[in-house]
Amino acid sequence: MIMRFLHTADWHIGKELGAYSLLAQQTAAFNEIMQIARDEKVDAILLAGDLYDRAIPPTTAVNALEDMLKALNLTSELPIFAVSGNHDGPARLGAGKEWREANQFYLRTELAEAFVPIEFGNTQIFMLPFLDPLDARIYYEIENDSGEMRTINDVMTRVVADMKNEFTPGMQHVLVSHYYVTGSRNEDYTLTSETTSSVGGLKGIDVNVFNDFDYVALGHLHLKQASPSKNVQYSGSPIKFNTKEAQSEKGVFIVDIDDTGVNSKWMPLHPDKDLILLTESFETLIDADFYQQYERNGANLFSIQLTDQPQVSDLRKQLVDIYGEIAEIQFPKIQMEMNDVAKRLKEQEEVSNQTLIQEFYEEVMHDKLNQNQMEIIEQTLIGLSREVTD
Repeated sequence: MIMRFLHTADWHIGKELGAYSLLAQQTAAFNEIMQIARDEKVDAILLAGDLYDRAIPPTTAVNALEDMLKALNLTSELPIFAVSGNHDGPARLGAGKEWREANQFYLRTELAEAFVPIEFGNTQIFMLPFLDPLDARIYYEIENDSGEMRTINDVMTRVVADMKNEFTPGMQHVLVSHYYVTGSRNEDYTLTSETTSSVGGLKGIDVNVFNDFDYVALGHLHLKQASPSKNVQYSGSPIKFNTKEAQSEKGVFIVDIDDTGVNSKWMPLHPDKDLILLTESFETLIDADFYQQYERNGANLFSIQLTDQPQVSDLRKQLVDIYGEIAEIQFPKIQMEMNDVAKRLKEQEEVSNQTLIQEFYEEVMHDKLNQNQMEIIEQTLIGLSREVTD
C-alpha cells in the first residue's frame, strides 16, 4: 500500500518584507498548495514548523492560519501532521490539541510528544518540534553542570534512539521536524533568512542521525536546495521572503512511501506576485525601455537596490508611480555596510556566541569562566534568542 504525503513548511504567516505585508501572497500560495493536494490525491499533509512568523502573531495572522488549517483539515478532510518551529510559540500553537486530534490534526509542540508516533496506514509518523539543549536536559532531568547534552547533536542522538525504541517492525517510519541538518548535498548551501546562530548548541545536525527513518520532512531552511540527502529534505517556504530568494523556485514535495522505498517529486508553486530584484542606477530605473520589460502596477512586488545616490527629493514616489508595489529601496552606502556586516557574520558563523563571550571575558579579566558562569551565559543567550524570535 502506497501512502502519499504533501510535504510543506515555513509558512511564516504574518511575515512582512520591510513594512510590506505578505499575507495576500501567502494566501494565494496556500490556495495552490491545497489544489495540489487535491489533484495529487494525497493521504495527508506533513507541515514541518514555523507556521507563524512570530511567537505572538497579530490577529490577522491568527485568523488567516486558522482559516487555512480548517480548509485543509475540516473542509478537505486531510489529516495534518505538524510541529512547532523556532518562530512559533509552542504553548499558544499547541492550544486546542484535543479537538484537533479528534479530526486527525496532530500538532506536536513538546519533546515528550515526539515519542508517541501516530500509525497512519502502513506508516508510523513521528513529530519532533524545535527545541534547544536546555529543554532536553530539563525533560531528561539532567543537571546543567553534568556536561551532558551540551549540543543539539548530543540531544538528537538520544532523542532519535528513544524514538527508534517505538518503531513497529514492518512499518515505514517518517519524521516531521524543524532543524538545520547538514549532509553532503548541502555543504555549500548559503543561508538566506534563516539563523546561523549556534546559541545553546543549535548548530547543524549530522544527517546520518536520521538514517533509520524512511523519510524526514524538514522545515527551517527556506530552499529545497538545502536538502542534505535524498530522503531528508527541506520543502522550503511557499513564497519568497527576501531578495536572496528572488531567483529561486518555490514549491512542495509529493512523497510516496511503501515497503519498496520512498519516491518524491517536486511540485513548483506559481506566485500570485513574484518578488523581483532590480539593481540599477536611478536613470536606468526610470527609463521606459528598461521598466517596460516587467509586469508592474500590482502584478509583481519589487525590491530595488540603487547603484547610485541621485539627488531627487521624490525618488520613492517616482519609482512607485512606475513600478507600483515596492517592498524596499536600498542605497549604495547602506548596502555596502550591510554587505560588510554579512561578510563579518559569515566569517564568524562557526564561532558560537558563548565562545565569543568567553574569549572577551578572558581578554578583559585575565581569567577563565567557571562552569556556573558558562551555564548562566548559555541560559541567558537562549532566552535572548527566543525574545528575538518573538
